[in-house]
Amino acid sequence: MAAVFLKLDRFALRQFNTAKYAGTRIFFDPDTFESKVNEYYGERHALETEFGDRPALVQGYAPFCRHLFMPNFTGAKVSVQRITAENESLLRTRYEARRPNELPVLVRFFPSEALGGESALPVARYLDVILYSREQCLKEAQAMGEEPPLEDAPWRIISIKAQDEPYETPMQPITIMRNSLIGEGGSGVPLCRKKYAEAVAYWRERAIIT
Repeated sequence: MAAVFLKLDRFALRQFNTAKYAGTRIFFDPDTFESKVNEYYGERHALETEFGDRPALVQGYAPFCRHLFMPNFTGAKVSVQRITAENESLLRTRYEARRPNELPVLVRFFPSEALGGESALPVARYLDVILYSREQCLKEAQAMGEEPPLEDAPWRIISIKAQDEPYETPMQPITIMRNSLIGEGGSGVPLCRKKYAEAVAYWRERAIIT
């Protein structure tokens, strides 16, 4: 068996095989998903090495973060909807925590049934596979009082976004805010006002689909 370079983190498992997750839902076997992602990474890395192609892992918002953009092989649907005058009345809000030991925050969303149900949503073209270094995951686990990851894989898959763009789209503003607080489930990266303003401009016109 080939070495696993990209390991699916337990934090990302909340996205798999459940209709309750607010955001990209992956109805796919997690182990098979991990295998396919590593296979694609191996192919992209070979092209990068041999032909000087675009880096397989694209730099993220911090030194410990990378993105792997790949074709959507899971059938995952788009998880973001642009807000219009016609659908604005369908928006809902609620307080939500990503895991039990995090503080709940207010989120804005479109219920999928209000948009015609899951079957009416288009399949996304790409997956943005978001990676954190093993060292960062160890740091966050310690800060949150959680069990550290035991596997030796240098990169861990912490989130997956199904989208039509082959590049990074802005995080939600509350995610940027939370990331500045490592003791509350964030990554410990100081808030950048410019990035925050860009995120507000993007998400002012969009909302996630649940």
